[in-house]
Amino acid sequence: MFGRIVPRYDLLNRLMSFGMDRRWRRVAVAAVRPRGTIALDLGTGTGDMAIELRRRGAARVIAADFSGAMLAAALEKASDTDGIEFALADALRLPFADKTFDVVTNAYLLRNLGDLEAGLGEMARVLRPGGRLACLDMTQPPPGVFGAVYRVYFNRLVPVIAGAISGDVAAYRYLPRSLRGFPDASAMAGLIRGAGLGDVRVNLLGGGTVALHNAIKPA
Repeated sequence: MFGRIVPRYDLLNRLMSFGMDRRWRRVAVAAVRPRGTIALDLGTGTGDMAIELRRRGAARVIAADFSGAMLAAALEKASDTDGIEFALADALRLPFADKTFDVVTNAYLLRNLGDLEAGLGEMARVLRPGGRLACLDMTQPPPGVFGAVYRVYFNRLVPVIAGAISGDVAAYRYLPRSLRGFPDASAMAGLIRGAGLGDVRVNLLGGGTVALHNAIKPA
């Protein structure tokens, strides 16, 4: 499914977020202070987060994804950016040694993990003591009028509009389904703590529809 939507993936991210997704990624990368670090961007997609990590001074970036088509698009986008390497990898079984990275980031990955706790455990495993984690993803919308309007937009309008633009209605019907039963921001913070990480902080963006979780691996 992810391979099928590559040609329109970036365009639809811009449209669905009203152009805010780039800013949210910049906020996520700034929060982990990547200058001089070895960083892993997991579920890199077409590489926006990996490129931002390098732009903000990461010494070396590994951009990993389990979709070869996504990685091919990321490689093309980052062709003028030195210091980024690409890895075809499963987030639940990372091919990296313990304590490899100073920074681990991901954007819009968590909802797509078959085993959320195992995925968070792998992120914690490959972080060095004192290493920093940033997880950016959608979250359960807030109560009230705004939340109700957002649910109509996200559950009904997005699949139709995105499906028409991408030519793949099934892929964008999956999008609202991926949020059903997904932990809210508070519960996600608890899962991150359960993976052995500390100093967990939550920053709600997009009117409370997107959550940025930051954490540190205890030294």
